[in-house]
Amino acid sequence: MKECKKVAIIGAGAAGYFAALSVAQHHPNAEVTLYEKTAKVLSKVKISGGGRCNVTHNCNELSELLKAYPRGGRKLKSIFYQFNPKDTVNWFKERGVAIKAEADGRMFPVSDQSQTIIDCLAAAADKQAITLQLSTGVKALKQEKGKWIIVLANQERVYDNVIVTTGGNPKRNSFDWLAQQGHKIIPPVPSLFTFNMPEENITALMGVVAPNGKVSIAGTKIKTEGPILVTHWGLSGPAVLKASAFGARILAEKNYCFDVQIGWVDQNPKELLSLFEKTVSVHPHKKIMNHNPLELPNRLWHYLLERTRVPQDRRWNELGLKNSRRLIEYLTNDLYKVNGKTTFKEEFVTCGGVSLSDVDLNTMQSKKAKGLYFAGEVLDIDAITGGYNFQAAWSSGYVAGKLGEKLAK
Repeated sequence: MKECKKVAIIGAGAAGYFAALSVAQHHPNAEVTLYEKTAKVLSKVKISGGGRCNVTHNCNELSELLKAYPRGGRKLKSIFYQFNPKDTVNWFKERGVAIKAEADGRMFPVSDQSQTIIDCLAAAADKQAITLQLSTGVKALKQEKGKWIIVLANQERVYDNVIVTTGGNPKRNSFDWLAQQGHKIIPPVPSLFTFNMPEENITALMGVVAPNGKVSIAGTKIKTEGPILVTHWGLSGPAVLKASAFGARILAEKNYCFDVQIGWVDQNPKELLSLFEKTVSVHPHKKIMNHNPLELPNRLWHYLLERTRVPQDRRWNELGLKNSRRLIEYLTNDLYKVNGKTTFKEEFVTCGGVSLSDVDLNTMQSKKAKGLYFAGEVLDIDAITGGYNFQAAWSSGYVAGKLGEKLAK
């Protein structure tokens, strides 16, 4: 008769559920208990993607996938080798949930309802007889004689293995109970946030999107590309969110006060000058404000003309080289002052947590305490927006649930 392992998972989010299900898959005789300190499970899954749940990203090249993780990067190669986005899609498909890819690579359930993902995970847990303990906070962990003791409010419970999937937290002291096990804690700071620009009048253009923009943080090496969204408080959109993720620690050190350089188009100055010269030759008598040769919304085009001090009624053959160069400068290197940040929708993400140097990323087992595993955002792992954070949760949870067994993919 095979030994019956007793395994506890602390935290009933995406990583927690996947870790519990992985334990059940790889260790069929295990007794699995999933603890959640609140009365609700999978809260982040519920709100993700505006209630649609951005399950993963349509990225099947490992080298490209790793680029989405400012904290982790190539270190995460082993977990994605064991469970990647294609595996995620197949996992849900095998359980009756079809996943679709959108033009930007984000992937959602065909139902466009996050509840579909929640119901799938809950049904899978029920089928595997995983015990769910709600409103049960873990106060501390102790290891004695090769066993793990979970300290609850009124009792202690003994387990063979523990997987910690408590997620990210903006407060450093929320990790104290893990630091007591000898783990180095990287202080948490926000990641994935939008830029507040209270002193800039571009906020009057809220809702306008530059589809192919570039973002650079002055004085750093941070440069990103993608759509830029103007909001009533500043700038957002994929390019800004990506910059906030890669610059999370640097921008925190600057207290979120910095200059941001915006390229509103993907053309370089030489290409733009050539485009303007062509426009002068083809449409010489059209007013500049009425003939926009770029893939920019007209509201943004008019704003940039005003910012450049180009008279609104001037015709293209009257623009001149001096005005052309000034307009090109604003199109490719427009400078704004950022003073503060705003959380991106309700998708609060932090970088920081248990240091990856303290974890064997082949198994997700702690290097400090045998039999203790980690998965998800409790680790110093976070990603740009687009489904990558959930993929890290699925992958690390799956690997942790093997409990150290070096099984083939």
